[in-house]
Amino acid sequence: MEQGEGAGRLVDEGFVRPAPPVTDRTAAYWHGGAGGVLRIARCGACGHWLHPPLPVCPRCRSSAVTAEAVSGRGRVWSWTVNRYRWSPTITPPYVIAEIELVEQPRLRILSSVIACGVDDVRTGMDVEVCFARTGDVLVPLFRPVAP
Repeated sequence: MEQGEGAGRLVDEGFVRPAPPVTDRTAAYWHGGAGGVLRIARCGACGHWLHPPLPVCPRCRSSAVTAEAVSGRGRVWSWTVNRYRWSPTITPPYVIAEIELVEQPRLRILSSVIACGVDDVRTGMDVEVCFARTGDVLVPLFRPVAP
C-alpha cells in the first residue's frame, strides 16, 4: 500500500492492534482500507446505509445489501478516554469514539481517534478515516481534519 490512493491513509501506530474476526458479512469493511476507502453496507433498494452490516435492511426489509465506499469523513458524536490496559499491545490512554459519518444521520462507527492528544478530542470535531494494518485487516481509525 505504499503507492496508490490509499498510501496517505495508512498509519503506523507503533503497535499492533488485535485482529478482529472477519466474516463474509464484514470482509468489505475490514479490507476496504487496502484501496484507501471505507466501505459500509448499503441497501440497494432504498439507499439506507447500515452499520454494523446486516443481511437485511432494517428500513425496507430488502436483502439487496452490499458494501459501498463512503467519503471517510465524519464528526465525533461521543467519546471517552480509555485508561485501562485491555490489550497488552495498546498503551493507554487512548480515545474510543463514536463517529457519525457525513453520508447519513445516525450512521455511526465505533473507532479510535488518533493523531491528537486525548484532551484535544471534542464532540463535533471533524475527522477523516485512516487505517492501521493488523495482519490482513486494515482497521478504520479517525484523525482530525486539517484546518
